[in-house]
Amino acid sequence: MTMLHKSEVMQVLDGMMGGFSVTEGELLLLEESLNLTRFAESAIQQNISRYDRNMMVRAVNGKRVGVATTNQLDTEGILNAIKAAEEIAAIQKPDPNFPGLAKFETVEGDKDAYHGSTADTSPGKRADVVEDCAKVASESKLQTAGAYQTNIETTAVGNNLGTRQYFTETIAWLTLTVSGEDNISGWAQSYSRNAKDIDAKKVAEKAVNKAILSADKAELPPGEYTVILEPAAVADLVLFLAFLGFGAKTLVSRRSFMANKIGEKIVGDNITITEDPFHPRINYMPFDYEGVPRKKVPLIENGVARGVVYNRYYANQLDAESTGHALPPNNTYGPYPKSMVMGAGNSSVEEMISSTKRGILITHWWYINFLNPMKTEVTGTCQDGTLLIENGKIVSGVNDKRMGQSILEALSNVEMISAERELCPKYGALMLVPSLKVNNFKFIG
Repeated sequence: MTMLHKSEVMQVLDGMMGGFSVTEGELLLLEESLNLTRFAESAIQQNISRYDRNMMVRAVNGKRVGVATTNQLDTEGILNAIKAAEEIAAIQKPDPNFPGLAKFETVEGDKDAYHGSTADTSPGKRADVVEDCAKVASESKLQTAGAYQTNIETTAVGNNLGTRQYFTETIAWLTLTVSGEDNISGWAQSYSRNAKDIDAKKVAEKAVNKAILSADKAELPPGEYTVILEPAAVADLVLFLAFLGFGAKTLVSRRSFMANKIGEKIVGDNITITEDPFHPRINYMPFDYEGVPRKKVPLIENGVARGVVYNRYYANQLDAESTGHALPPNNTYGPYPKSMVMGAGNSSVEEMISSTKRGILITHWWYINFLNPMKTEVTGTCQDGTLLIENGKIVSGVNDKRMGQSILEALSNVEMISAERELCPKYGALMLVPSLKVNNFKFIG
């Protein structure tokens, strides 16, 4: 199906506001066209194209709030959802912390968030990308597996107090694993708003190089090692910081490592992390899911904790202002940053390797989970390109190892930061991060 035009979306929002009988009502439209090609053993296994759109309705009756969702976007379907939300609100207990709805100025997203070349990517063009990857891998007698997807996503928010927001974006994302005999494997990815930026051969060459270098794997005992974390591995740790403490919900409940630490040093002086939806390489949605314009928020600046992100609900409890980070109204997570940027350094990965007497290069993590949230301790396994460094050179692969590490402690032990940064998507967030050389990184198995 064809994505709705902005004029059609606004016509729906304007036309359905009269359906509310409560004083405050909100409509949130989420529309997506997902096109995906999956491949394994160097052959396409699945091609899918999925179109979906949902309307989330929030009805506010004093301090009582009801939420309902429908994928029937005709008049009857939306009116039924409004009625359901109002009925739910009527039987809810009043929430004294709910601030009510409000009118917000309309903000426009950057035009570079949408590219026709991505929206028009055909299954044939995606197959060409898969073929390019397979050709590069076959030259080294390796096979490929992964996925290439292109998305068009539209988000629109309106309420009966006058808020109207609209944003549409495109996404192109290639993930690739190559593998061969003797359990060797390598991984790489590429992400852009513009499908023309996806260089399949370059991605494949990177993954193949990792696989070749990972041969003759060494077995290292648990302990502390110098590690070089490539951007995907760094992004996983940064995202878990967001889950653990960069949002106001955990701050209110005092489950955040940021609690009572704002203004204090929590990591090394060379670490700065900023929530920046307006960075030209990110171009994130300029408003949140209740229509509040997003703000650039310093989270950690030169090692010092500076702040967290808010939605209106938790800002109301902390006498603060929303930074425009509300999630959809049926969520239980509270606000968290989704467009984080880590400050760059002046080194390269090659310089990091040459300066390392003995260490491990980590490509990415698999299945990170919490150990001790308040201490930001997490565990996870590295894979698909875990390499041993000795005397400034990569000498072999390393059997995959499980970390047991405090993220804040790791960011206090960063010796070098790369000048080059990469875009890394994860769980709906988009991060621009460098590579890091970290000392005394703990592996537990």
